[in-house]
Amino acid sequence: MIVAEGKSIDEILEMVDKYDKILLIGCKGCVAVCAAGGEKEVQFLASAIRTARKRDGREIEIREVTLERQCDPEYVEQIRGYAGDYQAILSIACGVGVQYMAEHYRDIPAFPGLNTSFMGGALEQGVWSERCQGCGNCVLHLTGGICPITRCSKSLLNGPCGGSSNGKCEVNPEIECGWQLIIDRLKVLGEFESRFMEIFPIKDWSSSRDGGLRKMVREDMKQ
Repeated sequence: MIVAEGKSIDEILEMVDKYDKILLIGCKGCVAVCAAGGEKEVQFLASAIRTARKRDGREIEIREVTLERQCDPEYVEQIRGYAGDYQAILSIACGVGVQYMAEHYRDIPAFPGLNTSFMGGALEQGVWSERCQGCGNCVLHLTGGICPITRCSKSLLNGPCGGSSNGKCEVNPEIECGWQLIIDRLKVLGEFESRFMEIFPIKDWSSSRDGGLRKMVREDMKQ
């Protein structure tokens, strides 16, 4: 899932400082799971903004909305009937949601209430860890299900580097060496001898970033 965290209230207040009618829009998708942009977070943030404005002797009208997703046009369009009644949109979805708001409601400024961090998963309650960078050419079938692009601090496709020591990364001794994790995993799977000596070619990053927007098309789903 996409993991994000809330911007500071001071930064958000600065964004919306000149507006007195805003739409605060959350998302029930990824950011709700990581407790950053769901319905409860919409309520908390709206309350914080109102309290700060009242403290300054200024009123603000906030409409609180939580959409199923902000990355699908069908849900983004659900606010079409009243979006024009507000001066700004404050989105607490990932960066995709903010941009979809900006694209669909071009006459209304759209602001981010979150900082989008990474694609990852839960380690424990309240702790998430990055697992994927969306590089566009997955090699997990060759590396024991452990991503070298994400788990190696240098994103090496052929490792480990000469700086790793005792299974730790030279970048930070608290970080596990991604390639040591891969080696250990391949040994467990009985694939170390056959896989580890295989040399990966230099990664063709054009498959993930060629200077334009990446796009995926599923012809079988198009209408």
